[in-house]
Amino acid sequence: MNNEIVPLEKSDQEFSQKYHLASYDLYEGINLAFMSLTGRKQTDTHEPLKHILEINYCHKGRIGWKMANGNSIYLGEHDFSLHTMEYCSASIITLPNEYYEGIKIYIDLNILSEKTPELLKNTGITGESILNKFCKDGNFSVFIGNEETDAIFSAFYHQPKEFQLAYWRIKVIELLLYLSKLSIDTENRLSEYQSEQVEIIRNIHKYLLDNLSQRITIDEMACKYLINPTTLKSVFKDVYGTSIASHIKEHRMKFAARLLMETPKSIKEIAKEVGYESQSKFSKVFKEYYKVLPTEYRMFHSSKLK
Repeated sequence: MNNEIVPLEKSDQEFSQKYHLASYDLYEGINLAFMSLTGRKQTDTHEPLKHILEINYCHKGRIGWKMANGNSIYLGEHDFSLHTMEYCSASIITLPNEYYEGIKIYIDLNILSEKTPELLKNTGITGESILNKFCKDGNFSVFIGNEETDAIFSAFYHQPKEFQLAYWRIKVIELLLYLSKLSIDTENRLSEYQSEQVEIIRNIHKYLLDNLSQRITIDEMACKYLINPTTLKSVFKDVYGTSIASHIKEHRMKFAARLLMETPKSIKEIAKEVGYESQSKFSKVFKEYYKVLPTEYRMFHSSKLK
């Protein structure tokens, strides 16, 4: 079993500050890797290998690929994707939330056909069948996670050391069985967006975070950035994982919490800084998010610092 940490070479200030890849051989031609990234983006340059299938599962955070053809694909927590290493050979990986943890499974499709694991014999599962089903014409196949896939992928984590390899081997077989019966013509398939749309959404996201004290409507953003409001909402949710309102509220509450801990500003002043004219409304939303009032939050954290 191979286990090595592979550092990423960084070539500009936006690239990840941390990259870990722990890799393990499960069967001949099937490799499992645990991936951890922080930062904003990084290149993903490798040989365009048509015969190597790459399966990605997002465990925490969010990850996206900007392809050479101009399209962008994003995975949120519990989502998964399949593609050959030909398709992503000149892509840029982006981290909308600046962190990501996940699994990569590499499968040599030629070896899978020639030396099928014992448990998969007589199932009809071959490298060619998977390639034709999920990667026809070199495309990404991206899916929303569900209870069945969560049960498969979650079992790759938190196993006792002496049982890890056995669990991983069983689960990769279970994953291939699941994929063989999965219908790809279902609503659980995620969208692929043009990179121009994603870039607009990222600019909108930055603008909203830079102006948390203001109440900015979707229509105002749509007009400012020349994008359809429905498209704006849809692409934003796929890129950042939540609605615009939920995402910005989360940032407002986290910024408010930091102001409560790090500044002597009054609750009323902090409420205004995060976009609430009403102190009582701010306190209500803050309590819904942190389960305590702003005054209680400040008092608790002040006592911890003493």
